[in-house]
Amino acid sequence: MPPRATTRSSRRTTSSSASKETNVKAGRAKNAESPGSSPENETDDAYVEEDSDVESLHSDALDEEEDSVALSKSQKRKRNSANASPRKAGSKKSSPRKKRKKAEDEDEQVSDSLELEEGQEIVGEVVQAPKTGRVPPGQISQNTIDFLNQLKKPGCNDREWFKLHEPVYRLAEQEWKDFVEAFTDILVENDPQIPHLPPKDVVHRIYRDVRFSNDKTPYKKGFSASFSRSGRKGIFAGFIPGNKSLIAAGIWQPGKNELQTIRNNIMHSSTRLRKAISSKRFVELFGEAKPHPKGLRQNIFGGDDELKTAPKGVDKTHPEIDLLKCRSMAVVHHFTDQQILKADFKEELGHFVKVLRPFVHCLNDLMTLQDDDEDEDEEEASDNDGEDAE
Repeated sequence: MPPRATTRSSRRTTSSSASKETNVKAGRAKNAESPGSSPENETDDAYVEEDSDVESLHSDALDEEEDSVALSKSQKRKRNSANASPRKAGSKKSSPRKKRKKAEDEDEQVSDSLELEEGQEIVGEVVQAPKTGRVPPGQISQNTIDFLNQLKKPGCNDREWFKLHEPVYRLAEQEWKDFVEAFTDILVENDPQIPHLPPKDVVHRIYRDVRFSNDKTPYKKGFSASFSRSGRKGIFAGFIPGNKSLIAAGIWQPGKNELQTIRNNIMHSSTRLRKAISSKRFVELFGEAKPHPKGLRQNIFGGDDELKTAPKGVDKTHPEIDLLKCRSMAVVHHFTDQQILKADFKEELGHFVKVLRPFVHCLNDLMTLQDDDEDEDEEEASDNDGEDAE
């Protein structure tokens, strides 16, 4: 059969599958209205897609068997010949299998002679999802990396290209959801504060919100998901090819009241936060717990929204000034494509979650009124240091 094609009009794009279905129906409707067609042919056409076993039970086929037995007697043969109406020339009944083949041939002819309406044009061939290179649920395949690498290209990140590659996208999306579901089990095991939510509640849409952006690129360049006590907040996992995949945790640009509460609690006592970001394993993964001498990103410091001077009403010589300048408090660790392709990559992320847990729990408490009892978190941080020593 010829390659399927999609059509584009001034108002919308019609998928190839929809066009194909329309063509099939149009072709068969044309056959039904053609001169010389009989009600029997219309009935047979309605069942051309039935299995051969079902076709063998067609009433016409059973009638032919009964007639062959009855016609063995000459008297009945003469009587039937006298009573039967003469057949028209060329009206010999064809088998259901031949009719099905004929319908398929006509569908192909309709597809070949597709007449586009004004304003429509063929934009390309639909690319089917790859059948090779697939991996078990809970892993990331090279197929998904290849799709996202293409999506990053400006010439591919548009609705026409995406529509033609939708089968590939759907497979990659399902692979990501399966990975998130498997990772959630490990995440909850390492951080009981995070609820076990289905992928649909934590996975982000691939469609960008371009309403207030100068960049009108319609699609994101990777898959992502985030987890917290309330859903899509907290620990963030992003899958972006080109060695840019990441896991991050913290709070990004909190509201005015939340930020003020965090700063008030830090000025009251920063011991818990500093202990969380200074543990041995935390520093190994996210950098030293102090501002980078060149202003680069390091640990929770060096964010794009970090203040250059002290916050309003705070002395610039305050002993916690480095923490108070931070508007966002988040850490990030990147992975290579080779790392994310490993079968045990989700287990590796589980180790990161265990290291991040005291930091995330501390931030959750800093956004609320803080009491003086810090024993629980100190025990968590001590456990984390003990694991580093093993």
